[in-house]
Amino acid sequence: MMNNLSSIAFLILAVSFWQVSAQTPHVSLRVCTGPTLDLLLHDEDTDQDAKITIDDPHLAGSSRGDKRFWVKDVTGRHWEITGTFYLSNLLQELTLARQAGLDTAVISAQTIYEPPTQRISRFIREYYWEGLTRRVDEQSLPVILSDEKAVSRDGSRYLYVPATDRTAFDSFSAAAARHPSPKLRVVKLPPTITPDYVRSLDGRHGILALALRREGSSVRGVPFVVPGGRFNEMYGWDSYFITLGLIHDGRIDLAQSMVDNHVYQIEHYGKILNANRTYYLTRSQPPFLTSMIRAVYEALPKNQETRAWLKKSLEMAIKEYREVWMSPQRMTETGLQRYFDSGIGPPPEVEPGHFDPVFRLFAERHGMDAREFERRYRAGTIQDEELDRYFVHDRCMRESGHDTSYRLDNCCADLVTVDLNSLLYKIETDCAGILEEEFGGMMITRDGAVQKAEEWSALARKRKSLIDRYLWDERRGMFFDYDVRQKRRQEYVSATILYPLWAGAASEEQAARLVRNALPLLEERGGIVSTTESSRGPVSEDRPQRQWDYPNGWAPHQMLAWEGLRRYGYEGEVVRLAYRWLYTITVNAVYYNGTVTEKYDVVKRSHRVFAEYGNVGAAFSYITREGFGWTNASYQVGLSLLSPQHRAALDQLTPPEWIF
Repeated sequence: MMNNLSSIAFLILAVSFWQVSAQTPHVSLRVCTGPTLDLLLHDEDTDQDAKITIDDPHLAGSSRGDKRFWVKDVTGRHWEITGTFYLSNLLQELTLARQAGLDTAVISAQTIYEPPTQRISRFIREYYWEGLTRRVDEQSLPVILSDEKAVSRDGSRYLYVPATDRTAFDSFSAAAARHPSPKLRVVKLPPTITPDYVRSLDGRHGILALALRREGSSVRGVPFVVPGGRFNEMYGWDSYFITLGLIHDGRIDLAQSMVDNHVYQIEHYGKILNANRTYYLTRSQPPFLTSMIRAVYEALPKNQETRAWLKKSLEMAIKEYREVWMSPQRMTETGLQRYFDSGIGPPPEVEPGHFDPVFRLFAERHGMDAREFERRYRAGTIQDEELDRYFVHDRCMRESGHDTSYRLDNCCADLVTVDLNSLLYKIETDCAGILEEEFGGMMITRDGAVQKAEEWSALARKRKSLIDRYLWDERRGMFFDYDVRQKRRQEYVSATILYPLWAGAASEEQAARLVRNALPLLEERGGIVSTTESSRGPVSEDRPQRQWDYPNGWAPHQMLAWEGLRRYGYEGEVVRLAYRWLYTITVNAVYYNGTVTEKYDVVKRSHRVFAEYGNVGAAFSYITREGFGWTNASYQVGLSLLSPQHRAALDQLTPPEWIF
């Protein structure tokens, strides 16, 4: 009798402990949110970083950290969930329930065992874009001004408004009166903004106003998407790639608003800014506006309203092209353009310590202590023309978006770059195409100027001829930056070599040679690398690793390469490169609690990149609600390039070298 009772008891115990798996998708768990979350963290977050990752050690002599967790349902049943990815999914779902204020959470096995690509893509679509959306208006000021960069030396938070936007000044001044805390100061910028004025703002830098529009009885800021983390502003070239992701996810309204804010900047600040902070008033970023306009317009319904929007947007893009990129500051003797920043001295946005190797070198030449030399140089009590030139080059490099890279270090102002002139060629062909397709070949702007498609086509043909003359290296079969001071090409192998493919500035023969000669140098296990190791050169304490150099890869380079190769018919290369990049993102998200970061080491296929500013997107607790702007976009766009078979392989974390 005792043996029979024991057998019955064992059977009862066995059926009350179930193993939830991908094969039981319709099973749901109703759990007590707080206690389950606390117990999960205690058992599996053994390094106590508020995440469940492969780095959580299995503690000797216990089950803690063994990646096996029993969840108790409110009915008393127990469910076993195993594996790093699935436990981190459970942590995320419990966190969402807690943030929603739910005492009990219903969690389905289908959600816990959601395939990685589906889950990452869904989170980008449902959470990350919203988490990265900002406005500059009265209702949003607490979020905008909570940024640590918004605090000035006197403890005030400054909001600067262009002299040409009276409505914005009145609106924000009234808001400051209604909300005396946190010491908001609204300042109207002068009609003419000079480098000396921008430098005079040191210690009082702040956020710049963006577009406002009336929504019912209130005035709201036109929304925009920020990159994420410490980048809490609307950035110039980031916005193009983010826009592609938004369009892919059906957020056409938000993508159009991004263009509207860029148009506002041209109208009121004279250029698309590096980002909407005062220390960026002296420079722009790589010009992608016509590409943004075309992408958004293609997704909009075609009617009188959207055509009017297209006309205004195109006018502003032409204005920036003429007044910024064709300005004497950026024009060179070659007839091609360079990056430039009219600011003075060290860029104030750079974090303390970044220029230590530079100041140390120049201090030794002056026989001074490095800290004292830096203090006196910044104060203007010691002069050094060579160091002045270094900071001119450094600022130009920051306009390029590739800050920083040894490709551009201490030489950027002397370079006619492949990337910039490919982008300008794309603007010229875009203007010609839009005028021809939408305006019958001609458009009259608000100032009475006549824009003709044939004239823009002529500009593109001229630039193509100059690109071939100065930037194409026939011997090596690649495009290289041209140094106007030394009058020679700089044979630095960078991902920017591939920009002419994206812009359509390469001939069929040049494209074939790029694929044959450049692609093998730039393709790594995890995607396109920003530069080759040999071009970067050795790194040391006095020559530290730069974030836009080997071994790092970035989303914009991947996306431009994919589209460029597609343009010339290299579909196999597109799929292979997209898979490599998405594998890198996916494997890091699976093993590191959903992490999606700014950049990756594509040689090691790791998000652990510590050069210069660290890696935005890696620091979060429990769940990320942002990812990183252009990386999110690259994932959504990249998935659309893969077949169902490749997506299935990606879900199984099948390395690309096993497939291609």
